[in-house]
Amino acid sequence: MGWMVPSPPQYRSGKTVAIIGSGPSGLACADQLNKAGHLVTVYERSDRVGGLLMYGIPNMKLDKNVVQRRVDFMGAEGVKYVTGCHVGEGDVTLESLRAEHDAVVIATGATVARDLPIPNRNLEGIHFAMQFLHRNTKSLLDSGLSDGEYISAKDKHVVVIGGGDTGNDCIGTSVRHGAKSVANFELLPQPPPERARDNPWPQWPRIYRVDYGHSEVKTHMGKDPREYCVMSKDFVDDGEGNVKGINTIRVEWTKGASGSWDMKQVPGSEQFFPADLVLLSMGFLGPEDRALGGVVEKDARKNVKTPPGKYNTNLKGVFAAGDCRRGQSLIVWGINEGRMAARDVDSYLTGVGTQLPVTGGIVKRPPYELLAKVDGAPLDLITAAA
Repeated sequence: MGWMVPSPPQYRSGKTVAIIGSGPSGLACADQLNKAGHLVTVYERSDRVGGLLMYGIPNMKLDKNVVQRRVDFMGAEGVKYVTGCHVGEGDVTLESLRAEHDAVVIATGATVARDLPIPNRNLEGIHFAMQFLHRNTKSLLDSGLSDGEYISAKDKHVVVIGGGDTGNDCIGTSVRHGAKSVANFELLPQPPPERARDNPWPQWPRIYRVDYGHSEVKTHMGKDPREYCVMSKDFVDDGEGNVKGINTIRVEWTKGASGSWDMKQVPGSEQFFPADLVLLSMGFLGPEDRALGGVVEKDARKNVKTPPGKYNTNLKGVFAAGDCRRGQSLIVWGINEGRMAARDVDSYLTGVGTQLPVTGGIVKRPPYELLAKVDGAPLDLITAAA
C-alpha cells in the first residue's frame, strides 16, 4: 500500500559482510547490518532468495509475494544478493569469502534430513519431504506446475513418515495434487488433549492438535490421516524398482522405573500400507559440511559451535545464526538469531559496541511509578494490567 518506503542508510562504514544463506536468520541479519551502514552481500544456492520462506513453506501457508516484496525492499535499501551460488563448491568458499569480506555469517539452516535406512530404501518414489516441497513450489512459481518439474502425488497412495509442520505441509500439498489416499505415520503415541503432569508450563505443550492438512484429508477422504505407534519395517518393491507399499508393525510405549520411556513391538500387529509415493519428514540432523569448509567447529549435536549467548565461531570474523547454530527450529527463532547475531557482528566490526536493537524491545521494565507518571494512568490500573 506504499506505507513503507525504502530508506538506505545515510552513512556507510566501508565494512563488508558476507552472509551464507537467505533464510529467516540470514535475511534478518542482513537487514540489521545494512541498517548499521555495513555493505552486506547475501549468498544463496537456489535461484530465488528466501530460503525456507521461499521454497520450504507451501504457498497456502505463506504467499511468496510477501517474501519477494520484503526481499526487494531490502534490496532497495542496499542489500545485495548472489543467487545460484553453492558456497563450498567451485571458486566461492568460506575461505574466499573471509578473504574478500570483513566478516562472514553462516546462516545455512539445518538441511541434512534424517533418513530411514530400512530395506529397499533405494526404490523409486521415496523422497525427502523438502525435496517434494521445494520442487513443488519452484514449479508453481516458474510455470504454475505446467512444466512438470515437480514430484506429483496425483492419483497416488501417499504415505508421509513423520509429523510436525513439514509433514503436515506434505499432506496438504498431496491433497492439492489430487492424491488417491494419504496416510501419516507417527512412531509416538497420540498426544493427550491436555497437558500431562510431566509437561508443565513453560515447556511447549505436547497436546493433540489438528492442523489444516489433517482437516483437509478428513474432509476429502473421510478420516484423519495419522496412524500412531507405527514403525516402518521395509519398503515393498513392485518388481520394477518402484515402491508399492510399506510393511509396518505397531509399537507400544511403557514408562520404566527410571522415568524413561521404552518401546517394544506388538506381536501380530503387522500391517501393509499401499504407497506409490513416500515422503520422509523426520526432522533434520544439522547443517551441511559443504559451506563450513571443514574448519568450523561443531558441538555435540553437530551444530555450529558458539560460546553461550554469543554468535561467533572458532574462526575470527566468522559468525553463525539460525538453525545451523541452534538446530531445527521455528522461523521466529531464526529471525531472532539473525538479529542478535547482527549485534555481535556490528560490535566486532566497529570495535566500540553496537546501537542495533535488542530483539524483544524493552530489556528492563521501568518502575510502575514512572509508568504512571509518563502515561498519566493511575498506579493501581498499571499494576493490575501488569
